[in-house]
Parts: sequence; C-alpha cells; structure tokens
Amino acid sequence: MPKRILQGVVTSDKNDKTIVVKVERRLLHPVFKKTVRLSKKYHAHDELNVAKTGDVVRIEETRPLSKLKRWSFVSKVDASKA
Repeated sequence: MPKRILQGVVTSDKNDKTIVVKVERRLLHPVFKKTVRLSKKYHAHDELNVAKTGDVVRIEETRPLSKLKRWSFVSKVDASKA
C-alpha cells in the first residue's frame, strides 16, 4: 500500500529533529453548501533540522517514531509551485 504524502506549512521547529506541520483541506459543507477550511497539525521527523517555521513542506506517512510522530519530512516545496 502506498504511503500518504501531505503538504502543509511548518508552524513550529523548536523541538530537536521534529517539526509541526499544519495541513489545510477544503470541503463543501453538507447543509450550507459553502466551502469550509479544516486544518490539522501533524508532528513529523526532520533528521537534519532542515525545515524552518513558515516553510511549505511535504511529509510522508511512516511507522510510529514516538508518542506523537507518525510522519517524516520529505522535502521543501518552492513557494512558486505551492
């Protein structure tokens, strides 16, 4: 089964080898038919401490690395492509 890859913005890089990534998704509200933005934060493993706050990054699903970390940092995304 392929691993899921998500794209989001780094909200925190204060922990060593860990980043917090906010992933935002849009969906249509079932009753009001308006577009609603939902966001969720994921803790991801960043071995080399490459990502900084404000960067747009891709994260990949992985085995549990700690209590909260189930994702790993893949790459930064160019601002022009995001």
